[in-house]
Amino acid sequence: MRRTAVILAMAAAMASPAAAAPKAMAKDAKVWAAAEKARPDQLKLLEQVVNIDSGTGDVEGGRKVAAIFTSRLEALGMTVETVPAEIPGLPDNLVATLKGTGKSRILMIGHLDTVFGPGTVAKWPYAVKGDRITGPGVGDEKGGVVGGVYAIQILRDLGFKDFKQIVFLIETSEERGSPGTRKLIDRLLADADVELNMEPGDAPDVITVWRKGSTVLEVAVKGRAAHAGVAPQEGRNAAEELINQLKTTHQFPKTGDGTTLNLTIIEGGTRNNIIPEDAKATLSLRVREKAEVERVVGAMETSAKSPTIPDTTVTVSRQTSFPPLPNNPATDALADRAEAIYAGLGLTLGRGGNGGASESALAIEAGVPALDGLGPVGGDFHSDKEWIDLKSVTPRLYLLTKLIMDVGRNPPPRIK
Repeated sequence: MRRTAVILAMAAAMASPAAAAPKAMAKDAKVWAAAEKARPDQLKLLEQVVNIDSGTGDVEGGRKVAAIFTSRLEALGMTVETVPAEIPGLPDNLVATLKGTGKSRILMIGHLDTVFGPGTVAKWPYAVKGDRITGPGVGDEKGGVVGGVYAIQILRDLGFKDFKQIVFLIETSEERGSPGTRKLIDRLLADADVELNMEPGDAPDVITVWRKGSTVLEVAVKGRAAHAGVAPQEGRNAAEELINQLKTTHQFPKTGDGTTLNLTIIEGGTRNNIIPEDAKATLSLRVREKAEVERVVGAMETSAKSPTIPDTTVTVSRQTSFPPLPNNPATDALADRAEAIYAGLGLTLGRGGNGGASESALAIEAGVPALDGLGPVGGDFHSDKEWIDLKSVTPRLYLLTKLIMDVGRNPPPRIK
């Protein structure tokens, strides 16, 4: 779920003798040639799916994008199952499965939903500008899903089957915290040895080894309506009380690598001559540690117990989307493999994290090693400037393909 771009530089850690770079894995000429050959068609598919609006909750748009991916995956010999969303108002999820002859069970996760509403593509379609591709959802996360499709195509074309199974989940509600897939993700993780996530990499060329958890808070105020001109004294202004309550948020940072709390939606009032009876605000809470959620919610609830305007009632509620993805040895071990693969191309892969949540946190909690940020490199996510780096498309496809091959042959141990 992107995303506030808050990258944690790992330079100091990598400079330490204890964090020596892994030995480079020799460049695989066949895989590199296949990745280069795939590039024109890969970009055509990316353009096709970016130019279809599929914001979370856009059922028809989501179905159109899903139909394109279904056709491509079935052509690669995958069995594609459409799984209904677990709440109303969302398109079906896709679960594509490819059987192999090895022992590792690989779960790839991507999402086709974006944060952009209907009509966005008409104003801002897919475009190539120098070394950047722009368009709604081009990085978050259609570029990564398309990369996943072509990694599987390369495996098929090269006859690589040294894995027990590859399951590719393409879900449709990640931007809201995956409310339409939680049970499905749990089921798929129970049958997986490793999870690879198709979220974009951060600039300049970083994979994601930690993420913040995400919780949505709502502060709702109930007051009393009255005529704003004739008898304002009879009213109890819910909007003013909400403003007073939001002062509590000032004690928490708005940006940075730790806890952040930001106002995202505010509503209050119905007419210009009525004292507002109702008002509410939505806050985005991002944390590195679960305990921080209770600390922030506790502060908001304490404030809610003592409204500043008499006869108003304040309620604080929460909706958790994803837990944090903490720094952990299992992810670091996968990152070591990824760095070694990239080094074979003569490229350096950085490690970092950000405030955007994702399904990889659920994998780690389930004991499944996970690595995130394997899509093309990009930035300015969730804005009308979203982009991916054209130069990263082929190296990132090579990285993903070789990583699948590596974990296919050598599955990582589960987390105990």
